[in-house]
Amino acid sequence: MASSRNVAVLVGSLRKGSFTRRAAKALEALAPEGLRLTEVAIGALALYDEDLESSPPPAWMAFRDQVRPMDAVLFATPEYNRSVPGPLKNAVDVGSRPYGKSVWSGKPAAVVSVSPGAIGGFGANHHLRQSLVFLDMPVLQQPEAYIGQAAQLFTEDGQVTSDGSREFLRKLMAAFAAWIEKTTAPR
Repeated sequence: MASSRNVAVLVGSLRKGSFTRRAAKALEALAPEGLRLTEVAIGALALYDEDLESSPPPAWMAFRDQVRPMDAVLFATPEYNRSVPGPLKNAVDVGSRPYGKSVWSGKPAAVVSVSPGAIGGFGANHHLRQSLVFLDMPVLQQPEAYIGQAAQLFTEDGQVTSDGSREFLRKLMAAFAAWIEKTTAPR
């Protein structure tokens, strides 16, 4: 990797011990040297309401200020009703406003969906990708990351229990690092 990059991590599940949070911890541990992952909390964000833009809630401003300087964004999402959870969609909306001042524009992104079920959050992954394309975020295409059977795959502290899955996640993070370099303007 050519240089050090700061990556915002948005975890779509608010539950402290969620499988998605465990996966995000595992991804951080498996990231190549030079990627610094920092979780950006989304739980305190008030629902997006354009009427509040005249005096934005402090949590919105803090969130935007934390994401804006980041080089890239890793989205880790569970699947709720075949889509992303409300708090994650709200964070995407809060970061995209006010119009013309999106914190997302041009930032490389990767999406990892996590589920205790067999299909690994496929619906949430693709719904989120649709929004990110609109927000002008170049999204890593390959490898796709639909993490199924998460209850058996991650320990509470984010350790991966399967050698094959650990290697896949390591390759995913290496591909994301290369994607960030490919899609980011030189400093």
